[in-house]
Amino acid sequence: MHKIKIASTSLFAVGDLQGCADSFSDLIRNLTANPTLRFVGDLINRGPASLQTLRAIRALGKRAETVLGNHDIHLLAVAAGVRKKGRHDTLDDILSAPDCEDLLTWLRHRPLALLENNFLLVHAGVLPQWTANQVIHLAREVEEQLQGPNWQGFLADVFGNAADRWHDGLRGIERHRVVVNALTRLRYCTADGVMDFKTKDGLGNAPAGFMPWFDVPGRRTEDVTVVCGHWSTLGLVVRPNLMALDTGCVWGGKLTAARLAPDPADRTIVQVACPQYCDPLA
Repeated sequence: MHKIKIASTSLFAVGDLQGCADSFSDLIRNLTANPTLRFVGDLINRGPASLQTLRAIRALGKRAETVLGNHDIHLLAVAAGVRKKGRHDTLDDILSAPDCEDLLTWLRHRPLALLENNFLLVHAGVLPQWTANQVIHLAREVEEQLQGPNWQGFLADVFGNAADRWHDGLRGIERHRVVVNALTRLRYCTADGVMDFKTKDGLGNAPAGFMPWFDVPGRRTEDVTVVCGHWSTLGLVVRPNLMALDTGCVWGGKLTAARLAPDPADRTIVQVACPQYCDPLA
């Protein structure tokens, strides 16, 4: 466990929690009192305490914000009755909780992307054609659907691997599918932004013609620092314009927080070791 002293006004991003409430408590004890926190999504699922984790993040109030990850959206779809639970899901504690409706309402009012102090937070990645401001605009379109009266119907239609590429003429649900897929599922894509959803391996295992989304030459978000999670086999990657923070907490890896300082030299990393709750090869 790596302990440091940091000013309480520091802003930290936190990697994928996936229901690992005890690991989150350990991480918080390694920060000074009352840090401001930003989460890169996948707050819940696969770990042992999804309900406890969700309640803890919500209870932080204005001290914290999270973007939505694919597991978070999956929970909303399961609760809406438009998607089946997976074999390894650990969502029952949320779905049977007396405050389930309040928690789901809070969750579906969370953003898909945040742009703050030249940091762009998303769960998975961004397509190379998009600027940071365009990412925020497209995310808002989806957020309006999730927060609207027909959110269940929207979730019934938004899933699908066929929505694997962007063009400016996309409209309606096809447009929203591409946005959701990119922001919550992207790992590898081609130079012109065609997404691959099958490969989950880390660097060096890209399908032919594909590359990590953040290595696409000339991607239009190179002028900001993208902060993301989702890709546990990638591990911690810290560059001046990239902070990938999913370090496999639920798989027995680490839970990572990164200080969001303007100067890359001040972007301190804090990690805690985590017990293994899931077998990544299962």
